[in-house]
Amino acid sequence: MVRQIPPTHPLGRLFAALTEHTFIGELGIADPRLIDYISRLLLRFVHMDAIFPFRSLAGKRLEEVAEMLAEAEEENRSAASTRELHRHIGDFTLFWSGVYPEALKWLRAPTRKDHLVDYCAQGKRSYWIASQYDDEPYRQEAPVLRRLSEQFELCVYGLHRVRQEWEQLDQSGAASFRRRLIQ
Repeated sequence: MVRQIPPTHPLGRLFAALTEHTFIGELGIADPRLIDYISRLLLRFVHMDAIFPFRSLAGKRLEEVAEMLAEAEEENRSAASTRELHRHIGDFTLFWSGVYPEALKWLRAPTRKDHLVDYCAQGKRSYWIASQYDDEPYRQEAPVLRRLSEQFELCVYGLHRVRQEWEQLDQSGAASFRRRLIQ
């Protein structure tokens, strides 16, 4: 189990502030649940184990979207596990496409299974599939996942802008921002 950083942690507050500023201020997306989801995605993916949390039924760590898709289609998976795999595929593709697009060259290298996977198309599809699980306990999250599917490209751009914002925080700016977060 991955130890999660609480959203009240200064890093969580930083991601929340940057995401809110970018999505509301720059992109005009005033959707608190979507913004919270994306800022918590950033916080969750601080831990490498959260980026690769799934294992195949045979016990192998799933590191590529193609492997995750094959596992999601496995007959022995529960509906909840299938839903979580598709939600994670959406998160995984959104994170890498938006925050670290330079990693896509390696993630989709000719020698890898993901070589022919279109991360944008697959992210949209996986979020849509996960959003179809809209009964309890998923009722609250389903509309957010549907919106992520519909607005995937815009969210990729938004995450790219969030990364640019955090990279622009110079030492004095970061120290000042840190002081405001801790107050």
